[in-house]
Amino acid sequence: MGRASGQASVKTLDALAATHAHQVLGMRLKGLRLARRLSLRDLAEATGTSASFISQLERGLTGASTASLNQMASALGVSVAMLFEESAARNHGVLRRSERPSLPPSDGCRKMLLSRPPLSDMEVYVGEFDIGGSTGHDQYTHGDAHEMLVVLRGIVEVSLGEARHVLEEGDSIEYTTSTPHRSENIGGGRAEVMWIIAPPTSARAELDQYTAWKPLAAR
Repeated sequence: MGRASGQASVKTLDALAATHAHQVLGMRLKGLRLARRLSLRDLAEATGTSASFISQLERGLTGASTASLNQMASALGVSVAMLFEESAARNHGVLRRSERPSLPPSDGCRKMLLSRPPLSDMEVYVGEFDIGGSTGHDQYTHGDAHEMLVVLRGIVEVSLGEARHVLEEGDSIEYTTSTPHRSENIGGGRAEVMWIIAPPTSARAELDQYTAWKPLAAR
């Protein structure tokens, strides 16, 4: 192969790589924008660009400057690196049980975060309680949002102020997060619940405390 042919091949590979990168960026950008319920115009106004430019980016027809990428990442609440994560663009937010971010166990309860960026309209958690485990000795509040607790396994007592509710597998209860509340496993085995909160009441710094954990021993 001559020098000219070799240079042409390298240019072709570079062009293909650039096209692929544009496509990945476009898929991630569109997915993040839609997850945050932003229109093309909304994102354009937030980044000082135009709706047509955003549209071209999402279709993989063009690239963006570093400054524009920084502005878009900031507007979407993610890092610039997340805009180029190909795996995230393809797996539709799959979170394996073994990869759930978790807080350190406390009071016989392990709390795990299921909802992650770019999901921003609600928070979803799973809690696993040892026998007698609870969310803590005292009731607590957080913001003034809507919360639903669903018992996935076991028997759980949910305290709402002075009221006490015993819930079994498949039962659920709704309340405002401004209502003092507490949950405790009162059954004879491990209990598991899910909390769904909308809109979110946790700050980003609180969510960043959740780290990957190893799955519990087989039940």
